[in-house]
Amino acid sequence: MTGPSDHAPGPTPAVSVIIPHYNDLDNLKRCLDLLDRQTLPRERFEIVVADNNSACGLAAVAEVCGARARAVPAPKQGAGEARNAGVAAARGEVLAFIDSDCRPEPAWLERGVAALAGADFAGGEVVVVVEDRDRATAVEAFELAFGFEARRYVLRQNYCVTANMFVRRDVFEAVGPFRQQVAEDVDWGWRAIGKGYRLAYAPDSVVLHPARHDWDDLLRKWRRVSREMFLLRTEQPGGRLRWFVHTTGLFLSPATGLVSVMRNDNLRSPRERALAYVALLRLRAWRIREGYRLLLARV
Repeated sequence: MTGPSDHAPGPTPAVSVIIPHYNDLDNLKRCLDLLDRQTLPRERFEIVVADNNSACGLAAVAEVCGARARAVPAPKQGAGEARNAGVAAARGEVLAFIDSDCRPEPAWLERGVAALAGADFAGGEVVVVVEDRDRATAVEAFELAFGFEARRYVLRQNYCVTANMFVRRDVFEAVGPFRQQVAEDVDWGWRAIGKGYRLAYAPDSVVLHPARHDWDDLLRKWRRVSREMFLLRTEQPGGRLRWFVHTTGLFLSPATGLVSVMRNDNLRSPRERALAYVALLRLRAWRIREGYRLLLARV
């Protein structure tokens, strides 16, 4: 018997768009609506939604997907595991990763795929958006300034965020799946670079990402990021010492942070700059405490 997420197999698509999903139906629907408006011809790509045990159940996810996407189960918890499940179900020669809360611009897919003409994997631009700029919170202002720095990640740090990532299937399979526990996008990018694969920046392949609104939202992100980066860094020789040096260096960051805020083109007004700097100081203080806690806890 066929289920609500089953689709009759058709011609093999050139591209598979992979969306990990967890308890986010409204944003998923919006993302799918925007994928319907892509400049890349619809017959050239499929959409695979890998659901990571959402409370609503797979059938509800499949109902939102309708005929435009396949909903597949990703029973192992974690965004990386959901992406791996999506890859396993995908049929395309190119894998395009996006998150369910992202809003792709019309040329996102076409331009991201085009970037692979001169590279093995590519990262596009992620633009943070705030619904009401006149009433932006300190956390929203911080996110506008520092939420995603895709250009720096690609050109200086040798990885791209999985919210906007393109890779040929053969490259993905050669590098291997996303790992859990560690910072999966950083880890995957470093493994790919270590194998000699070429990374490109695709500034015209753009997705919009809603800013986190309050301190609790921001802290949830940074608690996860800090732990994942700690585990990744300390896998390397001398990693614990380098983590200590990095954490201690955050004491010197208020001055450099002020310069970054003042020069940031994403902030439009003195109010936004002041709010972003306040949030930056608060987050740096938390990161210092958390950095030392992770060292002492021997995670």
